[in-house]
Amino acid sequence: MGIRGVLKQSLSNLAHAANSTTSEEWYHLWSIGIYTGPSPLALTPAPGITNPVLTRDDVTDVCALMVADPFMIKAGGSWYMFFELYNRKSHGEIGCAVSQDGLKWTYQCVVLAERYHLSYPYVFEWMGDYYMVPESVRAHEVRLYRARRFPDQWDCVGTLLSGYGYADSSILHYEDRWWMFTESSQGRSDTLRLFSASDLLMPWQEHPRSPLVEWNPHIARPAGRIVTIEGRPVRFAQNCSPKYGTEVRAFEVTELSVTTYAERPMAQNPILGPSGSGWNRHGMHHLDAHLLEDGQWIACADGWTSVPSLHDNGTSRR
Repeated sequence: MGIRGVLKQSLSNLAHAANSTTSEEWYHLWSIGIYTGPSPLALTPAPGITNPVLTRDDVTDVCALMVADPFMIKAGGSWYMFFELYNRKSHGEIGCAVSQDGLKWTYQCVVLAERYHLSYPYVFEWMGDYYMVPESVRAHEVRLYRARRFPDQWDCVGTLLSGYGYADSSILHYEDRWWMFTESSQGRSDTLRLFSASDLLMPWQEHPRSPLVEWNPHIARPAGRIVTIEGRPVRFAQNCSPKYGTEVRAFEVTELSVTTYAERPMAQNPILGPSGSGWNRHGMHHLDAHLLEDGQWIACADGWTSVPSLHDNGTSRR
């Protein structure tokens, strides 16, 4: 997801705190909530439920340090949510939860784990199949997975990009072409690149205007699913300065072709940010919004709050 570096530091903090007599070290605790509204740009916590709807304590098959990067999809009349869970014994893995109404969620299990860190499970349906593009920076590849049995069995069916550390890759099918927005700075969260292909498994070409953003951690890193509003794509970006995962901003893509690109910030920026209390007190950095039949939107989002590492080493939870 992009919080691998934060987790690495937090794990280091845990080790330090175990040998410390103070609680000066702090840990970023991520959880997942549900938002609704008339537009992806005007979302509020969903009424009738208590956020967060998923926390690390809902994970039952491994000891999770946090859950984040949620993506939803509706299949067979039910909602499924895929997200990063950070397995305390290894690294990031992909978990799954299910819901009948998109509001109340039940954790299922880990559905995808590799020998390297996984996060940001960008899931989508295409031509009757379900696909996922999880972040796999440590593998130095952007890999495409297809569900052999949805939602819990996935096979890698191809490599879209390789040889570089691409983060939070976000895919869009628009005007008969595939587009991929991805962050490439390998840690600074300040460089956004754009690639395209005529087919998912055809060679991907970098756009002549790429990188679209350089040296700007406020607007470069993708922050969830790209949506289309009134015929135009809208991309979401994390504000990663002065702290990682502070808020989510929106940008309308006004020109998108194999030779041109232009965008403009949406007037409602930021559209999500720290609440000042509770589970998302200190920041939010991800959004996946879906249009419902009644014209309203439903979205899953994540947020974080700082907790003392000394009292949060996970040993009391399992």
